[in-house]
Amino acid sequence: MANNDIALMAHLMRRAGFGATRDELEVLAANGYEATVEALLDPDAQEPLDRIEMMRYHPWTWRPGTLPGMGAAEWLRDILNTKRPLEEKMTLFWHQVFATGVSKVDHYDDVMDMIVKFRHKGMGNYRDLLLEMAKDPAMIYWLDNYENTADAVNENWGRELLELFSMGVGSYTEVDVRECSRAFTGWTIEPKLPRGPLGRFDWFFKYREEDHDEDEKTFLGETGNFNGEDIIDIICRQPATANFIARHLYNFFVADEAQVPAWAVTPPKDEAAIELLANAYMESNYDIRSMLRVLFKSDFFKDARFARLKSPAEVVIGTLKLVGGAEFPAPGIGDLSRQPCYMGQDLLNPPSVEGWHTGAEWINSGSLMRRVNFTAELVGDTTRPGIQDMISRLKAQGSQSAEQLVDGCLDLMGPLEVAPESHRELVDFAGEKGEVRWDSEDDIQSSTQRVGELLQLIVSLREYQYA
Repeated sequence: MANNDIALMAHLMRRAGFGATRDELEVLAANGYEATVEALLDPDAQEPLDRIEMMRYHPWTWRPGTLPGMGAAEWLRDILNTKRPLEEKMTLFWHQVFATGVSKVDHYDDVMDMIVKFRHKGMGNYRDLLLEMAKDPAMIYWLDNYENTADAVNENWGRELLELFSMGVGSYTEVDVRECSRAFTGWTIEPKLPRGPLGRFDWFFKYREEDHDEDEKTFLGETGNFNGEDIIDIICRQPATANFIARHLYNFFVADEAQVPAWAVTPPKDEAAIELLANAYMESNYDIRSMLRVLFKSDFFKDARFARLKSPAEVVIGTLKLVGGAEFPAPGIGDLSRQPCYMGQDLLNPPSVEGWHTGAEWINSGSLMRRVNFTAELVGDTTRPGIQDMISRLKAQGSQSAEQLVDGCLDLMGPLEVAPESHRELVDFAGEKGEVRWDSEDDIQSSTQRVGELLQLIVSLREYQYA
């Protein structure tokens, strides 16, 4: 039976980060759950990464072009090395909400600039983040607001702002979409210089007063000569916005929900939880950190273990953190950054403004095979430092029966609780060669191999795919 403190801490770190080693979990458990939550919510207390190091070893990451998956290498390195796990987890959360892709934007560094903004503002005031996104050059180009002028209103940004970024379908009218879009006329980007030898030159936000519609507008029942900032203020005050953000946080951090397009007709799994989070949004004046504090300290979060299917990014990064050895930006990091793409999540390049469909929709026959093959190859490499640490812990327990070995491995891999039939199969496999011994060099070699093979079977189980 897993230690309850370790199991709860492992649950927190899978959700609020990308997992943690057993050594890390033991330190955090000793600090206590409440203190760990507060530390996660205060990333500025930890030293930031030296992000110049990545360019020092991989200069191409400054302008990575448009090769599939390569642009995410810098972000992968950041996540693997950060001492601010929740900060990076929130960048992934907002990337799913404000889905903007290189398929149209045409260069990874423009989308990576958004990731940096999520990193800096992702746990702050939602109004500030929404305003930052309205002025973000990649977003402006992605949703065509550079074509939005008083003489020719383009509704693309205005519609998605209401439908996917703040309130959700059913909370506004077509007239509101039009009036919202009029308020953002003139919010554009500086004209692009021609391509240079290392890719495109940077974009910058530009407000063109001559293109802005100065006439009176009526939006969500309020009338005035609104500009974009006024619209964002009105949006943030809406109960629909509080509920929409609450539901997003629940789906990402707690349990798989229906997909966003169905929210207008499908009630939340836990209406009380959504109400609690929405109240935190309103009472804190739109502060995301306050919502996260309520979420992580709630019983509904603590009780929702293994209720979410891991995203491809969580599978790849969580397994890399588990096995260790990928922290240094060595050759091959570009290939590692493409692995989530092979499983269905091309980071920095979501399929549409709607983002990725999550939960069970992550899985098909091809993506499941990719997940199993990738994780099995990593955990089967018994030279990896994380696997070596597991073996040392098992070795310190002395000779073990097959069932003891299986339980020890499941504990170190999660702790995981698997179905009884799966547990029996693991025990049968582990017992084929008798008792596990560590007395001689031959014993150590044989037992090490057996542990590696057992871990490969564990990551192929359904339970490993859940967070």
